[in-house]
Amino acid sequence: MRDEGLPGGAWTFLTSHARVLLALARDPEVRLREVAETCVLTERTVQAIVADLEQEGYLTRVRNGRRNHYRINPGATFRHPAEAGRDLAGLLALFADDPPAPRTPQQS
Repeated sequence: MRDEGLPGGAWTFLTSHARVLLALARDPEVRLREVAETCVLTERTVQAIVADLEQEGYLTRVRNGRRNHYRINPGATFRHPAEAGRDLAGLLALFADDPPAPRTPQQS
């Protein structure tokens, strides 16, 4: 799926992995179907991303009855050399709170 409605083209600063991680940080008991809707991804893609994040130690999935609960590891460090030595805590502090209300053209 593409972010076709974005001004200036279809690229964005955050990766799909970052968006999924942040969605799980905002609501650790969210259903992956809802994460897919929020992140404009397929549910299958979100499942693969969660598996990647879990495998690399960025999150832990804990079964709670019929639901999953996701625990983010804020001490996990970024993988890319350009962000070497930085951990998720900064990203979470910046983005994990509820996002600001969208601005309408009249508010700009």
